Amino acid sequence: MLIQAPCVVSLTWTLSDAQGQAIDELKEPVEFFFGGDDLLPKVEEALAGQEAGHEAFLQLEPEHAFGDYNPDLVCYEERSIFPEQVEPGMQFEGLPEGSSTPDMPQDVIYTVTEVYPSHVVLDGNHPLAGIALRLQMQVRDVREATEEEIEAGSVGEAGLTVLNTMPTGPGVH
Repeated sequence: MLIQAPCVVSLTWTLSDAQGQAIDELKEPVEFFFGGDDLLPKVEEALAGQEAGHEAFLQLEPEHAFGDYNPDLVCYEERSIFPEQVEPGMQFEGLPEGSSTPDMPQDVIYTVTEVYPSHVVLDGNHPLAGIALRLQMQVRDVREATEEEIEAGSVGEAGLTVLNTMPTGPGVH
């Protein structure tokens, strides 16, 4: 079966930065909805019209991956508005209630980067923003998408990977 929207592709890959440092590796195939939001546009472009067994190597500049790093998406919030157990790596959809920076976008996933006794540093950039990426991938399988997948535009939670555009779901991630 040729890869064309809508369908589901099973992929394995190795993702590294421009210097070859490994970032993510899928050794076991994971399914992604082709023609929706599961994959970056440049990845879909490389897969279109291919079939199981296809291998590709992509160099993704920031503008074709997760964008340039935007320092305006970093803010400092009072420590008191966070849960007691807040720690670096925790994520919040939008800023917590009681935020002192209401001009920051609310439709962004913020990652806690540092925790101090008086404040917490939040970063709304994707963790891979500003990084050129190298992706070596192999198509393991291609199948027709189910009606549910077509309606959702996704296979489901591909949260263990970095190629989906944004984590989904309310609250802390």
